[in-house]
Amino acid sequence: MEEQYGSGAYGLRGITLTHGEGARIFDDEGNSYVDCVAGHGAAILGHAHPVIVDAMHEQSQRLMACSNSFSNDQRARLLERLIHNCNHLDDANFSRAFLTNSGTEAVEAALKLARHATGRSEIIATMRCFHGRTFGSLSLTWRKKYRKPFEPLVPDVNHIPLNNIEAAQEAITEETAAVVVEPVQGEGGVIPADSAYLEALREQCDETGTLLIFDEIQTGFGRTGEWFAFQHHNVVPDVLTLAKGIAGGFPMGAMVFRESVEPFSNGIHGSTFGGNPLASAVSLATMGILEEQNLPARSKELGAKALEYLSEELEDTQIIRGIRGFGLMIGIELRRRVTPVLKELMERGILALPAGSTILRFLPPLNIPEEEWEFVLEETVAILQDRTMPTRKASEQG
Repeated sequence: MEEQYGSGAYGLRGITLTHGEGARIFDDEGNSYVDCVAGHGAAILGHAHPVIVDAMHEQSQRLMACSNSFSNDQRARLLERLIHNCNHLDDANFSRAFLTNSGTEAVEAALKLARHATGRSEIIATMRCFHGRTFGSLSLTWRKKYRKPFEPLVPDVNHIPLNNIEAAQEAITEETAAVVVEPVQGEGGVIPADSAYLEALREQCDETGTLLIFDEIQTGFGRTGEWFAFQHHNVVPDVLTLAKGIAGGFPMGAMVFRESVEPFSNGIHGSTFGGNPLASAVSLATMGILEEQNLPARSKELGAKALEYLSEELEDTQIIRGIRGFGLMIGIELRRRVTPVLKELMERGILALPAGSTILRFLPPLNIPEEEWEFVLEETVAILQDRTMPTRKASEQG
């Protein structure tokens, strides 16, 4: 039925998911899966977490819609806690936030803030990046598959290679409003930015008066083993774009910026639903759990063990090109297409993601039980070890 009445924009995987509990999700035939898709990383605390459910139920009985022309108790508390959590590094100095409904809206807000604050128009992004699908964020996104059908896009956007310091220094000038970069490229293949590269971006942006924007929509809220990925590098951006895990899977996003950035003037930007009381209450509950259970640290520990295990077990596996990641954001690059592996994992009760055509990606809930995470890793190793790549000589003989 979804195929019949849907827009056609999504390629469906052939199962109908109906409910979830913790890191498990169930289909309409009663089959159970360990969910390492987790709503593309948004269900950071899994499914039907009782604290989140209670927060949602309680707030829905009090107030769901509230114009941003009026203050709201939940929104005010959320803004305070969000700013606090963005300032885990002493010199971060984040001071303000604009609340949105999604990641792409957070990027749009950041682009508007950059042009408003600097009076410039040029935006620089990196190759292989993904920042969203609305026109501004799509103009930053690299893949032609996403861009080409909707051109012409927003002008004055240029792309440079990730981790190429010389190219960045040449591209960023006093005409550049902002540089937008993911500390770890998610859709691009779970590719981390180098610390030296991010440090060079920070220095060049400071010299030219350019805003440095980090897109942490996928990496934020403990996904990489720190509250935010920029903490791994000790490089603080001027602006952060956030979403996905911010409200445990409930639609929400945010654009956060430092005290040194000129804020929006009154009425220049807005959102009907952004920061609504229901989303704010759910986000507060989510961050409370992340803090109380220290889930960013748990993500770091489980991720490090996983990378060590995968590297040891798959060291001599011919189809593996590389294994990388931070925390519970892990990518395995193959020498062949990933789709058959995704299908076999699903048959064994595991849902995972692609990142491009050859990369297997895992974004499990940060509170996934250890035995379920071990099951995912063991089954993945078993599948990949069973798949062999013919040698060049054998291929030529065949």
